[in-house]
Amino acid sequence: MPDEQRTANNSQTYVVDANDFSYETIEQQNGQAVIVRFPMDDPKFQAGDVVVVLSGSDIHFHGMIGSLADGFATATDRRGSLLPATVQ
Repeated sequence: MPDEQRTANNSQTYVVDANDFSYETIEQQNGQAVIVRFPMDDPKFQAGDVVVVLSGSDIHFHGMIGSLADGFATATDRRGSLLPATVQ
């Protein structure tokens, strides 16, 4: 059996409050940020993990972290982002 099939990959979820989420819009759609770049220096997170931005119990952004480099992560939410397409 190939190694990939014998190894379980567990993704983690990075949860942040919308009021505390600082980001730069990389791509927007209809005024909503669908690809964002944000500071991430926690070594326990990696590409393939998920970021969830909450305002109370409302999800404003839910996407997969695609890359991490130089203290920043990039994530994509093309289906339901409620983040405004501005630099925070």
